[in-house]
Amino acid sequence: MDKIFKGMKPSRRSFLTGAAAAGAGAVATVAKGQGAPDPAIVEQQPWRTFLGEGVDAYPYGMPSEHEAHVIRRSVPWLTADPISSVNFTPLHELDGIITPNGLCFERHHGGIAEVDPVEHRLMINGLVDKQMVFTMEDLKRFPRENHVYFLECAANSGMEWAGAQLNGCQFTHGMIHNVMYTGIPLRLLLEEAGVKTNGKWIMVEGADAAGMNRSIPIEKAMDDCLIAFKMNGEALRPEQGYPVRLVVPGWEGNMWVKWLRRIEVGDQPWHAREETSKYTDLLENGTARRFTWEMDAKSVITNPSPQAPITHGPGPTVLTGVAWSGRGTIPRVDVTIDGGKNWYQARMSGPSLNKSMHRFYFEFDWDGTPLLLQSRAHDSTGYVQPTKNELRAIRGENSIYHNNGIQTWYVNEQGIAENVEIS
Repeated sequence: MDKIFKGMKPSRRSFLTGAAAAGAGAVATVAKGQGAPDPAIVEQQPWRTFLGEGVDAYPYGMPSEHEAHVIRRSVPWLTADPISSVNFTPLHELDGIITPNGLCFERHHGGIAEVDPVEHRLMINGLVDKQMVFTMEDLKRFPRENHVYFLECAANSGMEWAGAQLNGCQFTHGMIHNVMYTGIPLRLLLEEAGVKTNGKWIMVEGADAAGMNRSIPIEKAMDDCLIAFKMNGEALRPEQGYPVRLVVPGWEGNMWVKWLRRIEVGDQPWHAREETSKYTDLLENGTARRFTWEMDAKSVITNPSPQAPITHGPGPTVLTGVAWSGRGTIPRVDVTIDGGKNWYQARMSGPSLNKSMHRFYFEFDWDGTPLLLQSRAHDSTGYVQPTKNELRAIRGENSIYHNNGIQTWYVNEQGIAENVEIS
């Protein structure tokens, strides 16, 4: 392996210097002055020969037809029934930190509930001074806030516990999205109802046919939870809980109950199905850890990756990815292109927001030899993303949930990438 990586010199300076010295010639196709002219330059393209559609052609804007491949995707053998299954965000096709509404992954337990907002109600009952029922119009009269948060399913990367399984960034890490939520602090509704002194937990329940419910400590409910009705400025999509859902920043996505219809205050957790037989961490000795809600710091390189190979020859190359933490921000991400022999600090770009995705880049000169790509996130608490073997040493291989181990992509001489593990 030493021979493979000999002479590979990652250098942002050389990347920029080379591009500047060549007047962009280092990163652009060489003009074909010495040979046949490039038809894309010298020939008139069809879109220059006729007028386009008018302003009313697309009342709701849609992506270009050339981006039709950028969609959520499912894994057939994971989808026993679409009514209770999952699809994945195409992380390898995105940049920045905001996930477009139409690409946010879906996870349902009873299919998509089509709820009439006029008929929808949100009830608060249990250990409160006064039981209350809110219409959507009632909710919109409360003070609202805007926050960008990631939502990650606890089962994201879950198939990787026993080894490299799914060959794609979308499939290994795509049960996550990052959007701006508009909503009401849950605290305000609970204060309106008046939580009794023995009210220590809430149970949130969805209006879908599954009646999905979860227990949440009152401290979290009073801290940063939102009752959200918009994402990225527009109404929630039906698959994202329209007309109203719960937002539980930094905690596993199963707790972010969609189509929210009821909040009950109690003095102890409800021990619902999704917090007993599911969404617990099965350890090597057969016991299960429960109530492990926080999502630990994690990162993944989105390009290059199995669905986003390197398509150019040797020379300036841009590596990029995303990182996130349920406990704060990501001030630093390290990357390696040689399987961990050498680590380099990536360049963070864009806003650094609490419990949100962070975008990182690393520019290097690829010499055409194989690569072993990894990223390692550091969060604002000092936590460092572990290797998969470090996780397995503590938890074994029986789990499904909360896998935040370092991901490895192998890139061959042709630029084709695949999911691998290295010791």
